[in-house]
Amino acid sequence: MAMQSLVMIIAILAILLIVGVPISYSIGIASLITILQTVQLDVSVVTGAQRIFVGMSKFSLTAIPFFILAGNLMNQGGIAKRLVDFVMAILGKMPGALLVTNAGANALFGAISGSASAAAAAVGSMVREGEEEQGYDVALCAATNGASAPSGLLIPPSNALITYSLAAGGTSVAALFMAGYLPGLIWTLCCIVVAIILAKKKGYKGTPGKFSWANLGKATLHAIPSLSLIVVVIGGIVIGAFSATEGSAIAVVYALILGICYRNITLKKLWDIVVDSAKMSGMVVFLIGVSNILGWVMAFLQIPQAVSAALLSITDNQIVILLIMNVILLIAGTFMDVTPAILIFTPLFLPIVQTFGMDPIHFGLILVYNLCIGNITPPVGNTLFVAIKVGRTSLSKTMPYMLWYYVAILVGLLLVTYVPAISMILPQLTGLA
Repeated sequence: MAMQSLVMIIAILAILLIVGVPISYSIGIASLITILQTVQLDVSVVTGAQRIFVGMSKFSLTAIPFFILAGNLMNQGGIAKRLVDFVMAILGKMPGALLVTNAGANALFGAISGSASAAAAAVGSMVREGEEEQGYDVALCAATNGASAPSGLLIPPSNALITYSLAAGGTSVAALFMAGYLPGLIWTLCCIVVAIILAKKKGYKGTPGKFSWANLGKATLHAIPSLSLIVVVIGGIVIGAFSATEGSAIAVVYALILGICYRNITLKKLWDIVVDSAKMSGMVVFLIGVSNILGWVMAFLQIPQAVSAALLSITDNQIVILLIMNVILLIAGTFMDVTPAILIFTPLFLPIVQTFGMDPIHFGLILVYNLCIGNITPPVGNTLFVAIKVGRTSLSKTMPYMLWYYVAILVGLLLVTYVPAISMILPQLTGLA
């Protein structure tokens, strides 16, 4: 019965998405139709409404709209160029300096803004002029930009990790934030290594002249106000000065002050930013509320237990089970956005990994890392297509270079999956896990 219900949910969800129904409505409709097998219509509708309300009424959910607003303020606040200059001052002597700078700046800007697409658009635009002047292959530049942009979704503050915390039943946001640093760094390093290899093959050199401490000092001074957002918010959460929700509100105030000081945010811009953030927040919060119906349906029909039993009947080898999960998540990530995928797969897979003792924090990083790969993989691959548009090239020219990045990023995924210390060492050292 449980497996039949799961097949029904997947089939209905797939059909609705194919015909163009929004993901939030698709999840709700698929869940309600499935539960009608066992309970009456009026009970299903009332229960569905209750679950939506319960899913949206959690206080910790307030952090998501605040971080979205803070990210949008940062996107308009003129920080991308300062971060690019900062990374260029550090890494500019490496082969393919602009490619390496692109990857490093994406990690910083993506972490601050909370959006891989925003990072690809802002940082990609900043480095494009220099890349064109130095004769870089535009397709290689677009691939580097797109491949490195999702690393910021792993580095806190991360809305994806907050969403996972809610879906996982209250896993510590502070612990997840600390756990995200090393996986995010691994993703970035994988991209930098590939960028250097391809730059050497193309014969791209670093910036001429000697390393300049004066230039680094100047770039650092300009970047400190922007970088301090991460230090203030994450540091305050880790030491217990404030909660993740309170930290998100502080991030908004900080980002607004910074944007005003940089003279990039006017009253008209501020209104547009608030409206855009409200629209985006409404969609995300409603999606979380609707997905709560799906979580309840799965629990009521004992779908996670059935999936667990099915996987364990194939093998009881932990390595193989995790490999199967990774393959499923990688495939799902190619046609689903990160947020709905987290909400769907967390209640499905988390109980399984907990049967062999995996910490929910570790699984959260595996899940988000997997789904971030989908962000740069066709047919959806929103971040990849943003990078291609910014780079003024085509998918057919970019994909041969992307294959190099996929291999490196998948190596990083295997490390995060099978080496728990990568995700757990920082939360354990800070006493959060």
